[in-house]
Amino acid sequence: MASLIISNIRKWFGTNEVLKGVSLSVESGEFLVLVGPSGCGKSTLLNLIAGLETITSGEIKIEDQVVNDVRPKDRDIAMVFQSYALYPSMNVKKNLAFGLETRGVPKEEVENTVQRVASMLQISELLNRKPSQLSGGQRQRVAMGRALARDPVIFLFDEPLSNLDAKLRVEMRTEIKELHQRIKTTIVYVTHDQIEAMTLADRIAVMKDGIIHQFDTPQQLYDNPANMFVAGFIGSPAMNFITCRMVKKSKQVGVVLENRNGESFFLPVGKSEKGLEKWLDHDVIFGIRPERIASGFYEQEGNPQMHEIECIVEVLEPTGPDTLVFVNINGGKVTCRVSPHATKPPGESMKLMIDMSKALLFDPETQKRIRT
Repeated sequence: MASLIISNIRKWFGTNEVLKGVSLSVESGEFLVLVGPSGCGKSTLLNLIAGLETITSGEIKIEDQVVNDVRPKDRDIAMVFQSYALYPSMNVKKNLAFGLETRGVPKEEVENTVQRVASMLQISELLNRKPSQLSGGQRQRVAMGRALARDPVIFLFDEPLSNLDAKLRVEMRTEIKELHQRIKTTIVYVTHDQIEAMTLADRIAVMKDGIIHQFDTPQQLYDNPANMFVAGFIGSPAMNFITCRMVKKSKQVGVVLENRNGESFFLPVGKSEKGLEKWLDHDVIFGIRPERIASGFYEQEGNPQMHEIECIVEVLEPTGPDTLVFVNINGGKVTCRVSPHATKPPGESMKLMIDMSKALLFDPETQKRIRT
């Protein structure tokens, strides 16, 4: 295990600045996930840690050693790629053993390591097969096994599950989580899938345009996003963003929502007026997650911050345990996640309860969270 410290890393490709002063500190044994849309710089950062790309400026330290100029093979890291990168002419056993043999590891130790890793990943019965005879999930296990055989201080994973089907991705996600709990080695994992990030990580760095927008635990990112990008990227279905007016009514500060029929509803924000004074009679972005809009049969007195509105159902999307109900609020589409037994057919009116204790407010210009 080893700690990883990334200090003010910048990377230019010609005139294009891909990473713009990225800094991170990863504790020994921690599972870090770099997540963000395509082109945000997450894979470039992983390649810099691996030594596959050169740093324009800044510093990378593994434990106490600055590795900017250390060759990849001398950094004591192992990388698992999206494409598996297995040797097609070698069977599984030779693929697992190849890296050890090239480093001059004694034959008996190589054999013991291969058997241990194969047992850990449940691929012992596949040792005599070639990659072409394996399924996608089996190939990914072999790729992980080859990295495990190295016994590095840091594992780097570059979107290792993106080529797998949905069911297999879920299974492999669990296996990677269990693997980390057993070996407790530092892992840096790149993905564009926020569900993957939330389920695997100890901490997540959310990236966009070469910048880390927030670096925190999965729950903190979900409950307390720093800005609209983080709030919208983390969580599925995505958070609803509703442009509305901040007003004061009966000594309470709140927002005004309007349904498709033009009926207005005042929702108090449930927080002190201090910090919101400058927003009175101005537009704000009201953020609420779909699961915080419940069907109207819930008793309001059970939660004093639940407030009722009534909307026309536009579209229903059953998912099994929940149904996604789409309604029109303030001229935009809003997603509600409700019990299948409480839904109304499209075109009918439905009472909904909004949990204002979980509502967030954002600045329409900067898109930053409004702190109260």
